[in-house]
Amino acid sequence: MSRPELRSMTGYAQTRVEKDGWAVQLSMRSVNHRFLDVRVRMPEGWDALEMEIRKGVQEHFRRGHIEVTLQVQAAKKNAVAINRDVAAAYLTAALSLGKEFGVRGELDVTAVLRLPGVASSAPPQEEIEKLSATVHAGLTKAIGQLDEMRRAEGQTLQEELTRRLAAVESATQQVETLAEKARPAYARRLEARLKELLGNYDADPARLAQEAAFAAERNDATEEIARLRSHVKQFRTLLANGGEIGKKLDFLLQEMQREANTLLSKSNGADDDGLQVTRLGLELKSEIEKLREQVQNIE
Repeated sequence: MSRPELRSMTGYAQTRVEKDGWAVQLSMRSVNHRFLDVRVRMPEGWDALEMEIRKGVQEHFRRGHIEVTLQVQAAKKNAVAINRDVAAAYLTAALSLGKEFGVRGELDVTAVLRLPGVASSAPPQEEIEKLSATVHAGLTKAIGQLDEMRRAEGQTLQEELTRRLAAVESATQQVETLAEKARPAYARRLEARLKELLGNYDADPARLAQEAAFAAERNDATEEIARLRSHVKQFRTLLANGGEIGKKLDFLLQEMQREANTLLSKSNGADDDGLQVTRLGLELKSEIEKLREQVQNIE
């Protein structure tokens, strides 16, 4: 069984299906969103098909803001339908008001046609029912195109995430090496500083060394490095498994950013090693933030 593929939430698709003199065009635009948010735009008279379109989208996608736009070009013989009863009612009302208030003026037929309910390009209800299968066919095709684009974008995202994750792993390894190297020197500097501060006060050398060791331990980044390594491993596993992993990856990156912040707070000292750890910590934060930006587009 093949593993689920990684999908982006960004994509676009457009289809056009013609039948019996009618042309049905469906366009779908998808961007990132925390949940699945479907918006459907329909021409006048086609509202009955909205639920079918919405259901079709919901069956295929789990996350993303997806806008579906349905456009229908009518056959020439049905290009515009005039509701003469509604038009007559508007005209009668206009004449009555003119007579009542003594207002004279020529009736503008173009203005009457713009009034609600007078002119419509929507086909009769029976035609809409016949064309529902055409709309469904266009929707199925558009969903397939959008899914393919989101899959292709997902592959590109996976390659980018893998590359940046390797940079995070490399920086973590360098921090670990520097931290191991700097630990004894830091303990010695701390002990010397304590002796300087104590001055003439008598202090037990053993206790002094113990306190210096405790202080050095509090500034030890071993746990943060171990957790960063663990998060990187989990991140890589999720990427390899694919599927709907966007929210899980985002949570992992929040944890990784927290570890990077703690690690930075422990990068004491103005010597070369301390400055190097600070530089690497900032680099870690930058790479993790870039990972988070990319992960926002993953389904």
